[in-house]
Amino acid sequence: MGSMQITARGDKDDPYGWVMVFVGFSLMSMSFGGLGAVGVFLKPIAMEFGWSRGSIALGYTTAAFSAALFGILWGFLADRHPTRYFTVMGAIAIAVAMLLLSQTTAQWQYYLAYFVFGAFGHGALASTMWANIGQWFTRNMGLALGIGLAGGAFGQAVVPLSARLLISAYDWRTAFLILGVVYLLLGLMIAALTRDPPAKRARLAAMDKAEMKSSSWHLGEARHAVTWFSMAVIFCCTCMSLAVVHVVPMLSDRGFSPEIAAGALATLMLVGVLGRMGAGLICDLIGPIRTYALMSLGQTLLVIWFPHIETLSGVYLLAGLFGFSFSGVMASMVVCVNVAVPAGVAARAWAIVSFFAWIGMGTGSYMGGLLFDLTGGYTWAYAFAAAMGAVNLVILALFYISRGKRQPVLAVG
Repeated sequence: MGSMQITARGDKDDPYGWVMVFVGFSLMSMSFGGLGAVGVFLKPIAMEFGWSRGSIALGYTTAAFSAALFGILWGFLADRHPTRYFTVMGAIAIAVAMLLLSQTTAQWQYYLAYFVFGAFGHGALASTMWANIGQWFTRNMGLALGIGLAGGAFGQAVVPLSARLLISAYDWRTAFLILGVVYLLLGLMIAALTRDPPAKRARLAAMDKAEMKSSSWHLGEARHAVTWFSMAVIFCCTCMSLAVVHVVPMLSDRGFSPEIAAGALATLMLVGVLGRMGAGLICDLIGPIRTYALMSLGQTLLVIWFPHIETLSGVYLLAGLFGFSFSGVMASMVVCVNVAVPAGVAARAWAIVSFFAWIGMGTGSYMGGLLFDLTGGYTWAYAFAAAMGAVNLVILALFYISRGKRQPVLAVG
């Protein structure tokens, strides 16, 4: 598929951009790690309360949908206000959510905690961070975003494994409590490093009240790409979230110890660190659209095999391959959006695409639990994930065809 041309937004990259890459890596590690731990807590919570797996997995869905909805608000505001407001709020919210989860005694409390996590935590971070990082870079945008995004995969490896060890040593409530305290201390220190790129600071300084009121959601010609990406991410994210959320309970159901099952998820995510950095670099070489399609194909072909691999070595090999592909999908998708839109509307454009991405993430988590409850196993759940991945590939193909009928609009500086 065709590639996007990255038009220079400045003469050189500002060194502080790499500090923002560290901030993005760290905060996304904490946020995605907290979401990824849902699968680790699933069986202990079900054992204590007798809740169905579908209802527990709905906590992830609650976080995803609230992040999707509120992320649009934060993205719109982030184009008009300093990014630090949102990183500090996000760091506090995910820590508070963890502390609330440690005190859960009823389902409504469980869902409320994940609402806080998604709406004021992850939604605020994910809708503002990538636009910020992308605007710091001219020459190495793909690599920088790939490294920052790798934090999500790193967190989804380290946090669930750490949570599993804490549950084994103490209990699930203590695990949430410890995570909440650590998140609060680290999150605030890291969020304090947030700084906007010079171009955004100049734009904000020059923006008077009349200009702010006249600002709109209009994306110009970039709306074509944003519309197609919004459709595509629903299905690619449904595919990936089902696999990630349910891999731990699926493996433990098949006789593997909880620690080994969590280790498989850790392997998936650690390889995903390389996948996101690698995909970012590949985006700089062959273009983000081609990279997005390539990684999506790999994810779709691999996901259906999870319920059918019997050996431990096979499980870890499949987890590693899938981790590289699904993480590459996320990295290339973010680069696509950053290249497709002007800097002045980057946060709101990503927030719109992110809204639909989180619809997919929430759908995948819930459908995995629902199909398990209906069939008593995960074969049909992972087949459903593969079907969603195939739909994503069809949409990307149609996007490629539609681009051929238009003037190039994705080389926006």
